[in-house]
Parts: sequence; C-alpha cells; structure tokens
Amino acid sequence: MTDASIQIGLSGAIVAVTDGQPRMLTVSRSEWGRTKDPALPFGTLDALTHRTLELGLRSFVREQTGLELGYVEQLYTFGDRDRADRPHSKDALERVVSVAYLALVREHDNPPMKGAEWRSCYRFLPWEDWRSGRPEVLDAAVLPALEGWADSGDSHIECQRRRTRVEIAFGTGPRWDTERVLERYELLYEAALVLEAEPQRRERDGGFGSRAMAVDHRRILATALGRLRGKLKYRPVVFELLPPEFTLLQLMQVVEALAGINLHKANFRRLVERGGLVEGTGRMNTETGGRPAELFQFRQDVVRERIAPGVGLPGTPLRS
Repeated sequence: MTDASIQIGLSGAIVAVTDGQPRMLTVSRSEWGRTKDPALPFGTLDALTHRTLELGLRSFVREQTGLELGYVEQLYTFGDRDRADRPHSKDALERVVSVAYLALVREHDNPPMKGAEWRSCYRFLPWEDWRSGRPEVLDAAVLPALEGWADSGDSHIECQRRRTRVEIAFGTGPRWDTERVLERYELLYEAALVLEAEPQRRERDGGFGSRAMAVDHRRILATALGRLRGKLKYRPVVFELLPPEFTLLQLMQVVEALAGINLHKANFRRLVERGGLVEGTGRMNTETGGRPAELFQFRQDVVRERIAPGVGLPGTPLRS
C-alpha cells in the first residue's frame, strides 16, 4: 500500500519592467528537479506559522530575494501529479499543490539579494515578443515543429484537430492573440517541444533557443504574462510598474513591453487622456535627451469613475 501526502506550496511570479524589458525575479534552487534551471521564489506553507497564504508567500519572497512585495494577487493553483519532480520511494507519494501569485514591483527600487536575479520574460518565451517584428523563431523552428506534430496524429480527424489548435494559438498578423500565452506554451509542452516535457534531452536548450525553468515554473510564468496582458484592458495594474511620476512615452513603453507589441503613439495618448487615467503634474522631465516631456501621475479617482479603467491596446501594433 502506498502512503500519500499533500504539501501546499506557494510560488510567486514577480514582474517588473526595466529598460523596456519585462523581467521576472528568479532564484537558484538546485534541490528542485534534475538541473539548476531558474526557479520562481517558492516555499511550503507552514500551517502553524503562516496566518494566510499571501503572508506565507511574502515571507518566502523576503527570505529568498530580500524584497518586500506591494501589489499581489492570487494567480492560479497548480497541482499536477509529480509536478515537484522530487524523488520518492515506491511506498510513498508526495503530492505538491502550489498556489501561485502574481506580484508587480519596480525593479530598481528593490535590488535582490545574492542568489536572486532579474531575467527577461522573453528569454523563456521568445515567440511572445513582436516589438521588433514577427519573431524569427516562429517560422524558423516553432511552426515547422508544430506542423510535424500535427501531421503525426493517429487519424485524419486527430491531425485536423491538432492543426486547428496550432492555427488558433499561433495565428499570425491580425489573428495573433496576445493573451494566449499559456495556451501556446501548453501546446508546445504537449508536443514535447520544450525541455520541461523531455528533461533528458538537454541538447534542445529548452526548445527553440529559449531557457527552461525548474519543474513547472515556466507554465506559471506563461500564466502570469497572459493574465497581465488581459488585465491591461480593464485594470490600471501598469501603474504598479512605474515611478510615481512618468512621461506618457514611459507609460506606453511599459505597456508595449508587457503586450509584446508596438503601439500607435498618437492613438495611445488619446486613449489614455480621454480615459482620465493620468493627470499632469506641471513639471517637466529634462533627462529625455531631447525636448523636455511633461510628467504625469496616475489619477486615483478613475477607479471610482470607471468600471474598467485599463489602458487597453489601441490601434494597430505599429508605433509612429
């Protein structure tokens, strides 16, 4: 008879945007899995010490990175069998259920302690960044590999089903849906095209030149990025990533970094101003290297005035 135990884990996808790059805070935890792949801050809930799940998460993040978190929201619960990838005896099964959280911080305000490192989200999900045009990795590697997987189905119906899923998840041009981040990653996982699906094949370097993560933490990252992209449309979360005073260009660059696309500058400015999201401070930023730009701040009253006070993704994905 096999003895089974369940542990409640807490993991944090901590995101910042610095120098035009969306970054995630990682830690080195060699005891997870077979490799020393980057991991999210993670710990096991102590039922006696941690009064709430969120307080437990904040405690782990403080211990592992030195950060005091501000904005935090619960993201998702991950509980697949053997997700922790830890060895166990044939007579004992350890099931780890992880409650993941999304946290937003300003990177430069919180330098991490030794062992923690900020890494670009697109180092792990390179097919999600369209700001320099259509990612080369899509046509060079991702789509051909997925087409091969689709054609390898057991029946004509299964092949067609797979091709439809690929088309929807990885649709190009106007059909590219920025929010389907998790769907794209899970499709690659199902097709065994990322390292986490076949950890013994190290030569793949995580698949398509991307970096793998410990256990299922890249899935958590994909969930967090997709959630953030969706919330841009109806919640003012982007302001958690900006200093108290900012230019409209800085605001747009943070939105672009998270969405992975370029925006039409004039359309974006009109949308933000008409939506009453910001208000001018009367001060100018003289460190732009060119013409001084007006400094703005988030207008708190907009939360009471509008049901969905998000910045949205206006116009075509092209900056002018």
